Amino acid sequence: MEEGSDFHHWDELIPDALGLIIKKLPLQQILTVIPRVCKSWSKAVQGPYCWQEIDISEWCSESQPDQLDRMLRLLITRSCGSLRKLHVSCVNNDHMFSFIAEHASSLQTLKLRRSEISDSIVAQMAVKFAAISYLDLSYCRQIGTHALEAIGKNCKSLVALSWNMHPIDIEDRPSHVEEAHTIANTMPKLKELELAYLHINTGSVLEILSSCPDLEALDLRGCWDVKLEKKFLEEKHPKVRVLGPHVVMGFLERGYFDYCSDFSDDYWMDYSDDDSFDNYSDGNGDDEDDNDVESFDEMWNGEELLELRFYGGMEEDLQAFGWPPSP
Repeated sequence: MEEGSDFHHWDELIPDALGLIIKKLPLQQILTVIPRVCKSWSKAVQGPYCWQEIDISEWCSESQPDQLDRMLRLLITRSCGSLRKLHVSCVNNDHMFSFIAEHASSLQTLKLRRSEISDSIVAQMAVKFAAISYLDLSYCRQIGTHALEAIGKNCKSLVALSWNMHPIDIEDRPSHVEEAHTIANTMPKLKELELAYLHINTGSVLEILSSCPDLEALDLRGCWDVKLEKKFLEEKHPKVRVLGPHVVMGFLERGYFDYCSDFSDDYWMDYSDDDSFDNYSDGNGDDEDDNDVESFDEMWNGEELLELRFYGGMEEDLQAFGWPPSP
C-alpha cells in the first residue's frame, strides 16, 4: 500500500462498517469462515454489527428444532439488544417465542411463519413488541382472537399484518369472523393487511375497511365468502388495493406489497380487475466465544467442503475443535 493512498486494508474498517459488508454473505460462511480470517473480522462477527437484521428463514426449513433454538439464542444474544429485523420460521415452542420477546425492545419487523406457538403465549408477551411495525404470523394455526387483541392493544406502531393460512390448515376452523372483528377494533393504523384463505365474509371485510382508514393494501385471496363490487370499492375506498378472492395461475405485478412481504410462493389477482439470533467480544483480544464457532459447525450437514486458513495464532485452539490444520 503506497503512502498517502486513498485505499485502506479491510481489517482497518470500523466494526459496524465491516458488519454491514459481512452480513451480505451466507449464514454458514459468516459463522464458520469469517471468524478465522483475522482478528478484526472475528470481532465484527462476535459483536452486534452483523446481527441487527437476522434472516434464517431458509435455514430453518432444513434444521432440527433443537438446532433452531440454539441458533436463535446465539444470534439474538449477539445482537445485544439492537435487533431490528428477525425472519425465522418453524418456531415450535412457547419458550423460544418468549426468548424472542424478551429481546424485542428494538424489533421493528418480525416474520414468524409456520410456527406452532400458542395463542396464550402471544397474548401474554405482546406487550414486549411495542416497537413492531410489521408482523407476519402466516400459517401460525394456533393464533386466535386473544393473541390478535393483545397485539392490537400493545403494538401501537403496527402498520402491516400478515396472517395468511393454507387451505388445508383451516379445514377444522369454521369461521374467522371473530378474529377479523378483533383486527378491525384494535388495529386502526394498519396500512397493509393479509388474510388469505380465511373463513371470513363480506361483513367482516366491510368492518375492516371502515375501521382502518389508512388501509392501502388488502389481501383476500381464497376468502371465497367475500363478495365486493368493483364500483363500490372505487367509490368508497379508492385508495385500497384489494387482492382476491379469486386466485389465478399466472403472473401479476405485486406493486405495493413488495417492500414488506415475500409472496414468491403465491399468485395474485387484483380485485380491481375483477367484477364480482453468546455475548460479543469485549475488545480485549480474548477469544471467549471460540465455543460459538464449534457450536455453529455442528449445525451444518458437512456436505460442503470448506478450505480454512487460520490467522493470529489460533491454529492450535481450532485443531482442538476438530478442524483441519491450515495448509
